[in-house]
Amino acid sequence: MLKRFVILAFVLLNIGCDQFSKDMIRKNIDPRAYIQVVGDNLILTNVENTGAMLGFGQDFSPLLKLIFLQGLPLIVLLVLLARTMQKSNLNRWMVLAFAFVIGGGMGNLIDRIAYGSVTDFMQLKLGVLKTGIFNMADVSVTIGVLLLLFLTLRYRNLAI
Repeated sequence: MLKRFVILAFVLLNIGCDQFSKDMIRKNIDPRAYIQVVGDNLILTNVENTGAMLGFGQDFSPLLKLIFLQGLPLIVLLVLLARTMQKSNLNRWMVLAFAFVIGGGMGNLIDRIAYGSVTDFMQLKLGVLKTGIFNMADVSVTIGVLLLLFLTLRYRNLAI
C-alpha cells in the first residue's frame, strides 16, 4: 500500500512541477520570446509544439494526432502505471524511474488534451551542444529513461 502511495506521489509531483512551470511560462513569457537567463547557455522562450518530440507529427491529420499523440500514449502510460503498481518485486530505483517517465508523459499528455499543443520553454547551449526547446515533462521523462538504462545495465537481473 505504501509503495502505491509513493508511486502516485512521485507521478503527481512530476505532473505538478511540469504543469506549474508551463502555466508560469504561458502567463509571463510572450510567444517566441528569447530570454537569456545564463548568458547564451540557458534560454527561456514560449513555443507551442503541436507534434511530439522535435515536432514529430505536427503535420498529422487531426484523427492521426488524436490516435498517436493522445490515445496511444494514454493507454501506454496507464498500462505502465498499473504494471508498476502491481509488481511487488521492483527495485525502489526502478519504481522511481517509472514514476518519472509516467509523470512526465502525463504532463505533456495533459497539454495535448487541454490545449492541442505542448508548451516548450527551455533551451540549453553548452559549447557545440545545443538542445531543442523542451519543458519539465521532457526533463522528467529523460531522467526516468536514463535511470532505467543505468539500472538495466548495472543490474542485468532486475525484475521489470
